[in-house]
Amino acid sequence: MSHRNRRAFLADVGSGMLAASIGSGLALDMGLARADTSDVKERLTFGAFEPLVTLMQETPADKLLPQLITRLKAGTDLQTLVAAGAFANARTFGGQDYIGYHTFMALAPALDMSRELPEAQRPLPVLKVLYRNTSRMQAQGGCKHENMHPVEASTLPAGKPGGELLQDLVRRQDEKGAESAFAAMVKASPGEAYQHLQYEIEDEVDVHRVVLSWRAWAMLDLVGQEYAHTMLRQSVRFCLQNERNIVDQKRPVSAIRTQLPKLFDQYKLLSKPLGTRSVDDAWIDDFSKLVYSAPREKAADAVAAALADGISTDCIGEALALAANRLVLHDPGRRQAQPDKPIGSVHGDSVGVHASDSANAWRNISRVGNQRTAAASLIVGAFHTAGQSGGLNKDPYPLAEQMQKISASNPETLLNELDAAVRANDQAQACALAMQYSATGGPSRRIFDVLLKFATSEDGALHAEKYYRTVSEEHGRMRPAFRARQLAALARVTASEYGKTAAGYAQAKDLLKV
Repeated sequence: MSHRNRRAFLADVGSGMLAASIGSGLALDMGLARADTSDVKERLTFGAFEPLVTLMQETPADKLLPQLITRLKAGTDLQTLVAAGAFANARTFGGQDYIGYHTFMALAPALDMSRELPEAQRPLPVLKVLYRNTSRMQAQGGCKHENMHPVEASTLPAGKPGGELLQDLVRRQDEKGAESAFAAMVKASPGEAYQHLQYEIEDEVDVHRVVLSWRAWAMLDLVGQEYAHTMLRQSVRFCLQNERNIVDQKRPVSAIRTQLPKLFDQYKLLSKPLGTRSVDDAWIDDFSKLVYSAPREKAADAVAAALADGISTDCIGEALALAANRLVLHDPGRRQAQPDKPIGSVHGDSVGVHASDSANAWRNISRVGNQRTAAASLIVGAFHTAGQSGGLNKDPYPLAEQMQKISASNPETLLNELDAAVRANDQAQACALAMQYSATGGPSRRIFDVLLKFATSEDGALHAEKYYRTVSEEHGRMRPAFRARQLAALARVTASEYGKTAAGYAQAKDLLKV
């Protein structure tokens, strides 16, 4: 399903057409229909995908890739492998395992990366993530320890908006009520159910919460809308687990829970259509600085005011992406070492990578959402990105003195030096070389090719695929004035993550003979 078709899918909500077209796959998924197998009540099944899904759950990771490559040679395509991996992941983890949902979120980006590689190398990023997927499922017990099972749809109460109902059930930690209500919402209309889900996504600022929601929706391109419930349900379960953690750990809830409805009322954001007014580069840059440096409440208010003033959602979203990019370029690096993340590193769960992936997800959800979702996603996205600049460097990478060290001007020489800087883990040099290459006017595709091979080979502390995809998307949407910043950030993060080859990558290369 393309982005345009997803929009059409959402535009059809409430028409009654989707409810009639859900089909047996979704009915079985929600426990509303019986199959001939005796264990249907206990286990989700996935039709023609099922043999491959089970294979991925039950096969030891070191024996998986030869079997998958055999299937590729026999005509199975990469999209089918990714879809099966998504089903296996959802059934095993159900959105409630840290490594599990990180791996789910990397599946579609890995497939997108594969399309940018030479034909012989295209399976590599997908096989790498599928190896990670099976490795984690095996560690958790595979088919014997599945975490998501069929659920019965409830009868929804009359007179209460679905989003408010779901939000209330999750806040009360009513797992059965939330699960059965969401099943009923998807039964009526998957597209409308996704809009209802956003009320709960907006309740807290958490990178995994929003990125999982977006990646689950985007996965419908690969698995088909008949499996929308399986994909989207993961987010409901994530939010339920998160709400339990808030209560158990006696953490305060996010201020966005009270601020968001106040801003909607204050600026009357639902009383007229959102605006389409464009702004110049200076406005985008200045607004990104505001979001980057402001307290969270002020940034959220600024977005609401801009929406009320008729500024287009695309312009505001671009500023949010640029603000998150600033967090990457201003980051001094880790002050304490973590496993696979040494002092000074900025890859993995760093402030900038997390902010960029979050802003990208909020922006994507805004683009496919109805009016309320479009506005709320940008307001919460600003709240999410803001308030994190304390303790960061005053000036962004690359610094003036770093740029002065670059003597080459030939694009090919700069690309070769960038490759060497990444391999040396020299973040400053890589960042400066990317910026200098952009100044030559060389094709961006060439620099992406240099960095793509590392995003494919390196572990990236669970973030290599997602962040590469975030930057490639935002670079493609961003105005020419700001594109070099995205390339510089990707070069920096790539240099940071180099040196830990992803598990399964060497085996995949050997089996593919590439």
